[in-house]
Amino acid sequence: MGENRHQALGLSDAKVLDMYETMLLARRIDERMWLLNRAGKIPFVISCQGQEAAQVGAAFALDKEKDYVLPYYRDMGVVLTFGMTARDLMLSGFAKFEDPNSGGRQMPGHFGQKKNRIVTGSSPVTTQVPHAVGIALAGKMEGKDLVTFVTFGEGSSNQGDFHEGANFAGVHKLPVIFMCENNKYAISVPVEKQLGCERVSDRAIGYGMPGITVNGNDPLEVYQAVKEAVERGRRGEGPTLIETISYRLTPHSSDDDDRSYRERDEVEEAKTKDPIITFAAYLKEAGILNDDLQEEINHRVMSMVNDATDYAENAPYANPEHALKYVYAE
Repeated sequence: MGENRHQALGLSDAKVLDMYETMLLARRIDERMWLLNRAGKIPFVISCQGQEAAQVGAAFALDKEKDYVLPYYRDMGVVLTFGMTARDLMLSGFAKFEDPNSGGRQMPGHFGQKKNRIVTGSSPVTTQVPHAVGIALAGKMEGKDLVTFVTFGEGSSNQGDFHEGANFAGVHKLPVIFMCENNKYAISVPVEKQLGCERVSDRAIGYGMPGITVNGNDPLEVYQAVKEAVERGRRGEGPTLIETISYRLTPHSSDDDDRSYRERDEVEEAKTKDPIITFAAYLKEAGILNDDLQEEINHRVMSMVNDATDYAENAPYANPEHALKYVYAE
């Protein structure tokens, strides 16, 4: 029972294999970035490990030709689904001139790529939320059939930007999908010290929208929730708040030591629910994946990661005279 849940959701075998490969690519790029960071080759990593299922499951429910994504800094799975490449992400990690996000000016994780409808994020958290609401308002005013999809951590759900954006979207019935990727920790602060309510999704009622909490380790459950939210938005029924529960398997960033605020046993326990492992198990049970195909996918992914690393490491830095480029009108 429940073997072919993806077919019930209208997802083909090829589509769920594509989801798995995208999740794996995000994980392998992330792992490589940590190695490069520890080797002193790239300055900073902010990780997606443990959240790939939520990111990829959600992004697959959107229309890449019409919809806009406003990702937060961990969203490698979202931006890979929307058309960024392993090379793009590595160029950003190495801060090279060809980095599509910022020409090597910004920290990694500040995603932005106009051609793929990925709207630029910034370092202060949660600023992307009102931007998503603004794009949805513009789309509604221009009669465009688009939804905006914005993500943020549970720490960000306590910022004013979230509340203002959610309230405005609720009042004006805008097609925004607010997705909180709850990974249990806002840097070093556990979720129970951040929220007065039990779940982030409990807040939805105050803004006149439905709120749902789903298992962020299950890409199909996230896909279904986002798909329904997309359909609501397209029908003019307004925004939805989705909370995905997963666990951040790494420290907050490469500058953080998480041993000071969480037990190793807790992290080890979370690894047993690692979405990369559990989704592969589902695909094997459904008869779509076997060891040979899994090996082939991993091999293909590692080739992309190796290519991206070599390419980005050898790519040129921006010229010093580019310092004022994009700052003032040319």
